[in-house]
Amino acid sequence: MKQIIAANKIFTGTEWLINHALIIQDGMVESILPTVALKETASKQVPLLIPALIDVQIYGAGGKLLSVYPTVESLQLLKDYCVNGGAAWFQPTVATNSNEVIHACIDAVREFKKQPGNRCIGLHVEGPWINPIKRGAHLSEFIYQPTTEQVKELLEYGKGVITMITLAPEVCDASIVDLIQSYGVVVSAGHSNADYATATKAFNDGIGTATHLYNAMSALQHREPGMVGAIFNHPTVYCSIVPDGYHVNFEAIQIAKKQLGNRLFAITDAVTDTATGAYPHQLNGDKYESNGILSGSALTMLACMQKLHQYCHIELGEAIRMCSLYPAQVIQKQGITGMLKPGQKADWIGLNEDLTLIHSVE
Repeated sequence: MKQIIAANKIFTGTEWLINHALIIQDGMVESILPTVALKETASKQVPLLIPALIDVQIYGAGGKLLSVYPTVESLQLLKDYCVNGGAAWFQPTVATNSNEVIHACIDAVREFKKQPGNRCIGLHVEGPWINPIKRGAHLSEFIYQPTTEQVKELLEYGKGVITMITLAPEVCDASIVDLIQSYGVVVSAGHSNADYATATKAFNDGIGTATHLYNAMSALQHREPGMVGAIFNHPTVYCSIVPDGYHVNFEAIQIAKKQLGNRLFAITDAVTDTATGAYPHQLNGDKYESNGILSGSALTMLACMQKLHQYCHIELGEAIRMCSLYPAQVIQKQGITGMLKPGQKADWIGLNEDLTLIHSVE
C-alpha cells in the first residue's frame, strides 16, 4: 500500500524540509520529495510532520498500573495511551517489587509482544538492585544487593523480554553489569548514592545511560560532585529526564542541556491512578504521588516535547530529537530509529502549528 503525506514542514530527525511529502510504501519510507515534484495527489496534508516519539519509562495507563495488573489488557491500555500521546514505541516499566510481581510483568509483556503491531520495546525493570538511601518512592522491603545467581535467574526468566535494567552501580559491581549486558539488556544507573569517582568508573566500565537526571541520585555539590557531576562530566553517557516542571525545574533542565547536549533525552515516567498494590498513586494536580511522595508524572511524550520547547526554550528540532532519536540511540533496537529516512520504518506523527497532535501512528 502506498501513501503520500504532504506537509508544510517535515523534520527528518536531522533537518527541516519545507513543502515536502513523505512517500510511504508498505509501511517503509520510500522517499521524501518536494511537493512540486509529486506526480500523484497526496493522500493527506499536515502542517508539521515529524518522527513518532519513543517512551522508555512508563508504568501504566487507564487505571491499570502494570505491576498491579500484569496483563495483556493493561499493556493494550498503555499502548493506546502512548500512541495517543505521539509515541510509536514504549518500554513498560516495573518499579522495585517482589520477584513474583516482576515475573508476572515479564509474562504479560512476553504475551503482549506476540501481538502484531504491539509497539512494545520490552520491559524496563527499575530496581530492586538500588540504593535504599536514594529509593525515592520505591519500597525498601524489596530492595537488596543481588548475587550473581539471583541476577542470572532473573535474566534467564526474562530472556528476550527484559530490555533495560536500572540499578545502582555501588550496589552491583562490574561483573554483574557485564552479565546483564551479555543478555543484550541496557544497563542504566539510577536510584544511586554513588560518589563521583564510583559513578565515573561505572560509566567508563560500560554503563551507557542513567535514569531520570537529578531525581534519586547523589547531587552535584561543590565539594562532592556526585552522580549528577559524573554524568555532566562524562563524554558519552546518556541520561533521561522527566520534563514536567515537578520532577525537575525547567531552568535545571536548561542547565543540564548545556552540559549534556545530545546525551539528554526525555521520558514520561508516567503512572496512573491506583489504590491497590505496593504503589498506590493518586493524581495531585498534574502529577502523581504515592504515600505522599512524588511518584510519577502525568506526561505523554508529546507533552514532553512541547514543554522542552516552550518552557526550556530548546529549539523544536532538538526537542523532537530528545523524544525520538536519542531514546532510539539508547535502546539500540533494529527498526526503531527515531528518524524518517528512505529504507526505514515510516513511524511519523502529524502536528498543527501549535504542536497539538492531529495524526498519530497507526
